Amino acid sequence: MPDVHSLVNEFVTKLNKRQIEGSKTTAKLTAELLRSFISQQRLPHSNQAGALIDAVKAVGEKLIAAKPVELAVGNVVRRVLHIIREEDLSLTTAAVGGLNLASESDDEDDTEQDDHPVLSATAVAAAARNALRPPSLQTLLEDLPHSAAAPHTSSSGGDSEGKSKSADKNTMTRKLKHNVIEAVNELIQEISTCHEQISEQAVEHIHHNEVILTLGGSQTVKEFLLAAKETKRSFRVFVAEGAPRYQGHAFAKELATSGLQTTVITDSAVFAMISRVNMVIVGAHAVMANGGVIAPVGLNMVALAAKRHAVPFVVLAGVHKLCPLYPHNPEVLLNELKSPSELLDFGEFSDCLDFGSGTGSPLIHVVNPAFDYVPPNLVSLFITDTGGHNPSYIYRLIADFYSPDDVVLQRKSAS
Repeated sequence: MPDVHSLVNEFVTKLNKRQIEGSKTTAKLTAELLRSFISQQRLPHSNQAGALIDAVKAVGEKLIAAKPVELAVGNVVRRVLHIIREEDLSLTTAAVGGLNLASESDDEDDTEQDDHPVLSATAVAAAARNALRPPSLQTLLEDLPHSAAAPHTSSSGGDSEGKSKSADKNTMTRKLKHNVIEAVNELIQEISTCHEQISEQAVEHIHHNEVILTLGGSQTVKEFLLAAKETKRSFRVFVAEGAPRYQGHAFAKELATSGLQTTVITDSAVFAMISRVNMVIVGAHAVMANGGVIAPVGLNMVALAAKRHAVPFVVLAGVHKLCPLYPHNPEVLLNELKSPSELLDFGEFSDCLDFGSGTGSPLIHVVNPAFDYVPPNLVSLFITDTGGHNPSYIYRLIADFYSPDDVVLQRKSAS
């Protein structure tokens, strides 16, 4: 098996060189890398979950720092941290339940058991309520009085009990890693099939003779539209060309090749054509905790046009794109700037240099941002692999997939 640290460094290099593109691909590769990392971790006998969380956080901060604008990396890291906490809580709860059952059995068989207190109610309550950072079994046992934690036995019996406890700890360590890896496998499967889960809902939203507008060339949108076409419904798609990279040109050709009636329009024609449109369907780079969307540049203009003409603005996004951060976070405000050559050829800059100053500095500057921010009040509906949701419900979905303790992860790496 290759050294996991070499895999981490290789992944960081690819992120830095932009050799990994797309939220879905990035999220899946991040989850696979963390699975390999967890499988090779040697955990201590005590506080196994805490040690694993610290190790994953250290790797996660390194991955996030490599490409902060790719929010899918941080999303997956936080999902894995949440998985570790949940699995540790599940094992702790099961262990506490087993101890309580054993204590009740001892009370029935031994009338002198009253001299040795059982597990305190405080410890049990703490294990039940502290879901974000559950205590380990050892921590709960340390909460016992000495007489309960170490009942009077013969020396040979004590040795046997010590070996039994050691074996239980090793079993719990293996069980924790096994359960976490299985849950990460489910996460990878979820990311891999998100397009299919979203596409299954197309028949509920696209109807006969409708006109759909899109921009951005999202693969999720493509499969969503093709799934609706397979239901024998006839509809037309307007595709904005998506300057300056013009992804809309290739996207329109793909739709037309698949048999969809497709019309290419310029980005500046969106307001002119929006009155003919029944629905806008677009993809997303990330969905923020307030229901806002980080999307391909130009989509805020489309959302404003849709709002002005009362056209539903629908965003398709896999659950792995749900981000527990808010748009005002510094790392979210970062925008990826693409090459100026997408707007002006480098040869054209030679005519725009200020030689009079003696420095030859350019008189023209090119800013080519990759993303827009679409506020939640412009979004009509989110369609995820878990169903359709209003923007106001996004915070509830995020609470199901992330732990509040892990939200600060990316802020530390950005500072």
